[in-house]
Amino acid sequence: MHANTVHPCDERLPFGQLLTLGIQHVLVMYAGAVAVPLIIGSALKLPKEQVAFLISADLFSCGIATLIQTLGLWIFGIRLPVIMGCTFAAVGPMIAIGTNPSLGILDIFGSTIAAGVIGIVAAPMIGKMLRFFPPVVVGVVISVIGLSLMEVGINWAAGGVGNPDYGNPVYLGLSLLVLTLILLINKFGKGFISNISVLLGIVAGFVIAALLGRVNMDGVTHAPWVGFVMPFQFGLPHFDPLSIATMVTVMFVTFIESTGMFLAVGDMVERPVDQKTLVRGLRVDGLGTLIGGIFNSFPHTSFSQNVGLIGVTGVKSRFVCATGGVILVLLGLFPKMAQVVASVPAFVLGGAGIVMFGMVAANGIKVLSKVDFVKNHHNLFIVAVSIGLGLVPVVSPHFFARLPAALSPLLHSGILLASVSAVVLNLIFNGVKGERAATRDIRRAGHDFDGRGSKDDGIAGDEMLRAADMH
Repeated sequence: MHANTVHPCDERLPFGQLLTLGIQHVLVMYAGAVAVPLIIGSALKLPKEQVAFLISADLFSCGIATLIQTLGLWIFGIRLPVIMGCTFAAVGPMIAIGTNPSLGILDIFGSTIAAGVIGIVAAPMIGKMLRFFPPVVVGVVISVIGLSLMEVGINWAAGGVGNPDYGNPVYLGLSLLVLTLILLINKFGKGFISNISVLLGIVAGFVIAALLGRVNMDGVTHAPWVGFVMPFQFGLPHFDPLSIATMVTVMFVTFIESTGMFLAVGDMVERPVDQKTLVRGLRVDGLGTLIGGIFNSFPHTSFSQNVGLIGVTGVKSRFVCATGGVILVLLGLFPKMAQVVASVPAFVLGGAGIVMFGMVAANGIKVLSKVDFVKNHHNLFIVAVSIGLGLVPVVSPHFFARLPAALSPLLHSGILLASVSAVVLNLIFNGVKGERAATRDIRRAGHDFDGRGSKDDGIAGDEMLRAADMH
């Protein structure tokens, strides 16, 4: 690449394209973004207006964290196309803290702030783990991210878990129509039209669903035009030691998941992630969590839904996601706009979700295609066992139900199970290379990526789908 050539990741697109592509990113992650405050608000039996405020605070915090992650600020920011959102790994622990008679929502915010500070300090230590992520491990992690999310896309297509009309032929038909439109636009569309295939598919599905009377716009009517997100709206946070320890554990879980996510994005945009870059990205996980606690929100991480969108569109510019960050901030400040986005039915998103999440898995398979399975048959065992363990929480959500509840953040994360399994088995069978050699292998594995497939939480379970349906 010539010195005067702008890397696709740093390309500044025209404003109209940035806005359109940014809206597309927001649409595909919105249901997941609002699910966490909906779940927490419901579990804590908060009044409707306080739940609405939590949603606004969440969107505002997501936007700020996304801007820092994509544009960079001092030692923070991976400067890749990444959208930040609330992690689902923290949902269980936060409900346990918030519903404890001696604790409450202020203890959630306090433990979130503390975990964010500790996460920022600990990020360099986690970054040193990059040497344990050669292509065979990276490929497994990316594949499991995509396969885990497929459950979400499939359930969306049927109307969403908890929907009494789940599997309605109208839902399935519209999901299939959206999926077909996305494929047709990618096949016959050119340039920018092809890049916004997911947005066009969702808009078309939304219009048809509205004509069929399947769209609920009540929230738009009742939502205020303007809402201000003030720090410590619920009062000064409380810092309970046990709650902090629990949330720090969640922070480290999200660090492992984010590592896989960042490596996936780096491969897709042809800018492989090294240790220094990884640490900058992980610091924003910590900083975003700190900001979330201050602004009445929750722990943050990169959203894998948007990694899949990069694979579908081939648009690699980080400024597109930065625009998405601005849109999220505005949605947090203007609740009526947020309700318009929220009115997109789950089954319309389902058609887009299947292709996006499948694209993440396909890119994981592509990384694995660079791995030597002929001369080193041990790699087959690493992939087979790790993918199997990674899918346990997806295939059987109650598999670990009889184990201590304190282990839930660890055992219910398929991405974490796959990561730990792949790293440990790779150490047993292949040993560990030096940091430079491992980074070089990752770069080589990602070198041929074209970004089109030729990935919160990362983790999105039944709670997210149910909350999206409620919303």
